[in-house]
Amino acid sequence: MKIAILSRDSTLYSTRRLVAAARERGHEARVIDVLRCYMNVTSHKPSIHYKGEDLAGFDAVIPRIGASVTFYGTAVLRQFEMMGVYPLNESVAITRARDKLRSLQLLSRKGIGLPVTGFAHAPDDVEDLIKMVGGAPLVIKLLEGTQGIGVVLAETHKAAESVIEAFMGLRANILAQEYIQEAGGADIRCFVIGEKVVAAMKRQAKDGEFRSNLHRGGTPSLVRITPEERSTAVRAARIIGLNVAGVDILRSNHGPVVMEVNSSPGLEGIERATGKDIAGMMIGFVEKNAATGTTRTKGKG
Repeated sequence: MKIAILSRDSTLYSTRRLVAAARERGHEARVIDVLRCYMNVTSHKPSIHYKGEDLAGFDAVIPRIGASVTFYGTAVLRQFEMMGVYPLNESVAITRARDKLRSLQLLSRKGIGLPVTGFAHAPDDVEDLIKMVGGAPLVIKLLEGTQGIGVVLAETHKAAESVIEAFMGLRANILAQEYIQEAGGADIRCFVIGEKVVAAMKRQAKDGEFRSNLHRGGTPSLVRITPEERSTAVRAARIIGLNVAGVDILRSNHGPVVMEVNSSPGLEGIERATGKDIAGMMIGFVEKNAATGTTRTKGKG
């Protein structure tokens, strides 16, 4: 099988592991920088060119598209889909996952547990927005932030007002969420492939920090998840339409709540914490499904 891996950096751990896993299983794997691709969008013969070469003949494509290049990256992935190449995650599902508000609304509609969340751009009544999510302490997030950047814990009512007003001054869209204090600065990353949680790790924030992202100094460890957490993670990935997802869950007093569904979850932390060959499982899923062309969203927005 000929597999394209869309990644801007071939030296990244996740990219290297996917290439190695594909080659170990006898496949041809090639890393392609999405920003260097250019496309011929025609109905009779859509094509993608890369450094002067026509990228034809691929059986499957694994998107590892960074948040900063979502628009162009998903356009390239969509072009591969038009050419009949099987995508591990579809362009529609990735676009859904990257839009935090849209993904939360989709999850909410299907009854997935979420923190109480308010969304605003320029609220006339900041006081009411704060009250709506249960008051301080609360978490305020930039809608476009990633890896914990643009996420602030406002511990007092006054601090919350100041942060919201500052973001409003930048004309930014913000999410205000209840702070799940009982989680103790830890979340659980469930790695979903298909209809199964294949691995899970606990991410604990460092002292003095509430964000548990590994990029922010959080430490990963093995964790046993409950059947409810397992079911929540699988359902969340299915609702967004992702075959492979990192579902971030907080343990609250009223059960598991989903913080985010990540369409390009990193492999390094979870492979090292669990000792599992996640990259090999991803390639195995491609092998099983690429031949049948089984997709989830079938191009639906």
